[in-house]
Amino acid sequence: MTDERELIDRLHDEAAQDRPAEETPDVGIIMGSDSDLPVMAGAYEALFELGFAEQTDFESPPAERFTFESYVVSAHRTPDLMYAYADTAEARGLDVIVAGAGGKSADLPNMTASIAFPVPVVGVPVQEKSVDSVIGMPTGAPITAVDAGKSFNAALSAAQTLAREHDVVRDRLVDFHEGQKAGVADVSRDLHDLGIDGFRERHADGDSDANG
Repeated sequence: MTDERELIDRLHDEAAQDRPAEETPDVGIIMGSDSDLPVMAGAYEALFELGFAEQTDFESPPAERFTFESYVVSAHRTPDLMYAYADTAEARGLDVIVAGAGGKSADLPNMTASIAFPVPVVGVPVQEKSVDSVIGMPTGAPITAVDAGKSFNAALSAAQTLAREHDVVRDRLVDFHEGQKAGVADVSRDLHDLGIDGFRERHADGDSDANG
């Protein structure tokens, strides 16, 4: 069984290495429990959509230029691991962290934001009851947060942070946005041209996004 100390030592070892940015994860995804993974899966989906690769070995990065990593880090059950992750984030090359947690005491995102500062953190309330806890930061201790369950948007926000420095990420975001606009236009055309019955028949598989 993996010991918490082993993971903490790994993080500090990685922080001590002087690796170029091209070889380190750009985005970190953390969550308070593996039970949060069904909600946090949207962050993975968004980053894969934008051409990011998952880096599972710090010393053997994927060929893709932009990568992300993920860990389960509990603010309450493994506070030392949470501290180590946040404290070493900048030294390990992370540019932004997406942090999700559930329950009424969803402290992982805001504690991470406090410790990892100035590395930006995008908080994801895994449940509606987690929103107040995630966004409840005092003045001078900022965190960006999305609505409950919107981890896909959190990852897009993380990519927007990278896009200010990397044109290729910006271009991928623009292409993604243009694709969304085209999808809405297609749906609009079909609803008008086919009528409601024809529209329902064509889109019976539920692949259209008409939620605004």
